[in-house]
Amino acid sequence: MNTADPERPDPDALAELAAREGRGRLKVFLGAAPGVGKTVEMLTEGRRLHESGRDVLIGLVETHGRAETEAAIGALPRLPLHAIAYRGQVLHEFDLDAALEQRPGILLLDELAHTNAPGSRHAKRWQDVEELRDAGIEVWTTMNVQHLESSAEAVARVTGVRVAETVPDAVLKGADAVELVDIPPAELLERMRAGKIYRPEQAERALRGFFKEGALAALRELALRRTADRVDADVTSWMRRNAVAGPWPVGDRVLALIPGGAAAEPVLQQARRLADALHAPLLALHVEQPGQESDPGPGIALAQQLGAETEVTTATDLPTAILIHARARRATHIILGRGDPPWWRRALGQTLIAALTRQAPEFTVQVVPSQAAARVAPMPRHLPSWAAWLVVPLLVGAATLVCSALDGMVPDAAFGMVYLAAIVAIAAIVGPLHAGVGAVLAFLVWNFLFLPPRYTLTIASAQDVLGAVVFGAVAALLAGTTGRLGRNVRSAALRLAALRRLTALSRRLNAQASMAELQMAVVEEAARIIGGPACLLLPLDEALAATLPGQFTRDAVLQAEPVLRAASPADATPDDGAMAAARWALANGRPAGRGTATLPTSAWRFLPLTAVRDGEAVALGLLGMRPEAEAPDPEADRAIEALLDQAAVALERARLADIAANARARGQTEALRTALLTSLGHDLRTPLTTIRGAAETLRTAGAALSEATRADLLASIEEEATRLARWMSAILDIVRLEAGQVVPRREPVDVVQALDEAAAHAEQAHPGRRILRDLPTGLQRALLDPALLDRVLENVLDNALKYSRPNGAVRVAARREGTDMLLVVEDDGPGIPAEDLPRIFDAFFRAARTDSIAAGSGLGLSICRGLVGAMGGRIAADSPITAGRGTRISLRFPA
Repeated sequence: MNTADPERPDPDALAELAAREGRGRLKVFLGAAPGVGKTVEMLTEGRRLHESGRDVLIGLVETHGRAETEAAIGALPRLPLHAIAYRGQVLHEFDLDAALEQRPGILLLDELAHTNAPGSRHAKRWQDVEELRDAGIEVWTTMNVQHLESSAEAVARVTGVRVAETVPDAVLKGADAVELVDIPPAELLERMRAGKIYRPEQAERALRGFFKEGALAALRELALRRTADRVDADVTSWMRRNAVAGPWPVGDRVLALIPGGAAAEPVLQQARRLADALHAPLLALHVEQPGQESDPGPGIALAQQLGAETEVTTATDLPTAILIHARARRATHIILGRGDPPWWRRALGQTLIAALTRQAPEFTVQVVPSQAAARVAPMPRHLPSWAAWLVVPLLVGAATLVCSALDGMVPDAAFGMVYLAAIVAIAAIVGPLHAGVGAVLAFLVWNFLFLPPRYTLTIASAQDVLGAVVFGAVAALLAGTTGRLGRNVRSAALRLAALRRLTALSRRLNAQASMAELQMAVVEEAARIIGGPACLLLPLDEALAATLPGQFTRDAVLQAEPVLRAASPADATPDDGAMAAARWALANGRPAGRGTATLPTSAWRFLPLTAVRDGEAVALGLLGMRPEAEAPDPEADRAIEALLDQAAVALERARLADIAANARARGQTEALRTALLTSLGHDLRTPLTTIRGAAETLRTAGAALSEATRADLLASIEEEATRLARWMSAILDIVRLEAGQVVPRREPVDVVQALDEAAAHAEQAHPGRRILRDLPTGLQRALLDPALLDRVLENVLDNALKYSRPNGAVRVAARREGTDMLLVVEDDGPGIPAEDLPRIFDAFFRAARTDSIAAGSGLGLSICRGLVGAMGGRIAADSPITAGRGTRISLRFPA
């Protein structure tokens, strides 16, 4: 809002007008209920414009079999509908692409809240309208007030019917024109009974349900109010664009001025009563001024609780700021407290009431008759009242002792400077009032003890008289200035401390690694702030809600049942009465319990933690508190508000992180499942096919086979069964590794001997193949599990021999590198493509090779990684290593 220069058009209003340029206009025919004549009115106006030569096209009109609607179409051209096949039937919908191609001057599109058939470009018709407007096409449409998103809840309470199809309020707000089509409820009921709206059997049901006279009257009032709000918004926008000062006497608006501290309550209550009596909106304003000491927080919270539209601004000129705001918001009534200004302000007519009365003759100014209404609440002091007054004689006495020590060394007139220093100290420590009293006391002591003639209150010389006058003026100036400076310093210190607490809280919440730790940090911080028990309640888990009996809807259960997730101390549990307040707070997203207007007798107070999802405020959970102190603590309330904001952000961030982690886990699980099924389809079926074929041959033709053939078939069965057993063992190893069931039994192992023996076993398993060894003597032993090490070396060497050339070489080496024992296995095979190298240790993964290779399960290196990790080591792969070929597997263990 432009409050700096009321004579200049509001930039925001001009920007809003500029944003509409280039878009197609939108006109909404709004009604209170079906049958009021919205579609007929739209068609009648469209037909009139069409007859005058305008390009008007019907995109879609729902006649519902009403003859009156059919007749209203007349000669208006229609756009052919788009046929969509859905579940064995053909649905006819508005053809958006055809309308965009034809680009009529005005497009008539009935039922804005309609849900499009599956397969349409947009889920809702209002989204079609937005695309048409973006293309520069003017659209006329119809809707009932119960389809407005913000009215759905009120309509459900009035009629008992919850509307499923809704339109966002922003769509109606963005319309260029809204025309209300209205008829009295009695006339609408007559049309219903005459069969002009529904068929007889439908009409009977409607008359028993939705179409009751009281419900129709309430819907009519709601439609009238929505239209009035729209007209009001149009007037306000025009005034802002044209820099027209308000208010205009077209409707009442009540503006309440929120003072600091507890003085706000009578002002806001009186403003609420006046707004209700005038059926006018309630606005609330707090103007923060430099040096302000009173806390506006409770007043702002009360204003919001009373349904006021609140705003906080900062200004040095209080009356001007109030009037600029009142004129910009077109207020007609200003409500403020009488207050208790100083006598000299009242005498000079410099009170806020007098300034508003002089400068605002166009407003009705009402003063709440309460002495506490505008009184500035005193700053909480570190000293009690009696101690604060004790500071005055103590500091004046200290100054007197200094002057006595300097008596005879400096002129008597210079002692005034010493007393001025004492006055500055008094003002800074306890305030300007005490400093003023101290200035009077200091002057009397100075005059009595040090100014000639001494020990009298007489001033003998004109020089001393002038000095006394200057002393009084300077003392008064310093007392006021230093007092304000002291208040500002204390206020700044409090704000700085609050900022530091907020920063520390943010760091603490961000440092939590898990949701449980985050929840515990929130309740511990709340318990520290209020000095009493605190707990965190979150909605019932969706997974648990899904298991509840069918008569409960999931959404209702999730909103209605808060569950205790964390508490400080651990045994802090709300009782049944407090849980009733918690359920209400969670369902309504508003505070409940102690110190609120809902269930105030509860010992616990519950405050919602809210976050924005999809443009709507959602209650993530509740922070429950049981303060020990009876009186509210404004400082603690501000800290709790900051905690609520920070906790809501942290909880929402943790929830989104959990969703992302679960999505990644699901993706990895799906990839592993696919790999497992692929491996099953190949590695399991191949040996089984071989075994079955050999067994069938032996069974059917065993007697006719030679001894050598039978032996060969039996050997193939044995070989494939061994291969199958090895594959199943690998699967079990992966499962054990994933479950953390592999626990190494460590003992000193000679890795050189282990590597040499593993190479020998590999040579026996692959006859004709040689493994070159580079194994030093005297290498230090390592604490490893010998059985697990043998499994690793067996898999790595078998892999190297399978992927090396038939006449190629495999090399093994062992050496000490720093604190690590390094084992290396190299082959001269085709190598591993660079894009596959990062995944070479994943389960079921096989790198793409150009050479012909032996079959495998893709589990060997994955098992090696798990076993090496269990022994505290690391495994890595490098490729290529020589002339674009070869792979090196490196095993590192603590020496």
